[in-house]
Amino acid sequence: MNHKLTKTVCLLLLFSMNICLGQEENYKYGKDSERHDGVPKGTVTKHVFQSQIFEGTHREYYVYVPAQYSADQPAAIMVFQDGHAYVKEDGDFKVPIVFDNLIHQKEMPVTIGIFINPGHNAPELPANPFRASNRSWEYDELSNLYARFLIEEIIPEVGKKYNLTTDPRMRAICGLSSGGICAFTAAWERPDYFYRVLSHIGSFTNIRGGHAYPSMIRRHAKRDIKVYLQDGSGDLNNLYGNWWLANQQMASSLEFRDYDYTFVKGTGGHNGKHGGALFPDSLRWLWKE
Repeated sequence: MNHKLTKTVCLLLLFSMNICLGQEENYKYGKDSERHDGVPKGTVTKHVFQSQIFEGTHREYYVYVPAQYSADQPAAIMVFQDGHAYVKEDGDFKVPIVFDNLIHQKEMPVTIGIFINPGHNAPELPANPFRASNRSWEYDELSNLYARFLIEEIIPEVGKKYNLTTDPRMRAICGLSSGGICAFTAAWERPDYFYRVLSHIGSFTNIRGGHAYPSMIRRHAKRDIKVYLQDGSGDLNNLYGNWWLANQQMASSLEFRDYDYTFVKGTGGHNGKHGGALFPDSLRWLWKE
């Protein structure tokens, strides 16, 4: 693996994300991103995993279990890449809080959340998981390897303790930036397994060939997937491509092939502010039949 290239990609994107923070609108969060009395609170546990598919990599992952979960009924699942960014209650997305509220309101099914950090090629993990050495290889590569990692390793590991759905329409996958294209790739490669896709500021650019997706969507057989895209006009523009234009191309191709999709546009940069403020409504759209 070209770890020097991977490190360069990660550092460039991190630097660009910091620049774009200054361009961000003041997006406001709604009541579904706040704690409320009387709403049952789910639990979050932290785990460490060593992959065989991505040999030599170590990572942390988190599992959210809603208070309404019962082993008698299979739970829906939603997988998050860069899980540390999504599982934080004081972060941009506040997923456990939003899940608690929407599951309580019956606006999404009883869902177990699996929040996975990218792999690192050493047991001692970096303080900032965005800097994990295997992140770009896992997320930006157009292959079935990451889908296999989820389907053959992580999800069965979680399934040892919890009763998980076998219905693709009850499985969702989500990510931001390179994690966003990773979520799409997993569903593209395995639409028989993942049906619902949520991409925040997705990197559909030429980091590792992701700029090919718009033409692939137009030319290849239509997948049975449902796709939510979010991006802002202040997103990255660098040697790998223009993120804002790339997401517009994705949306145009999905429309051309009559996919069940939506594209929510903003003016923000390469960060989770806009997607986080939208997150409750994006889940409503994603899980609505």
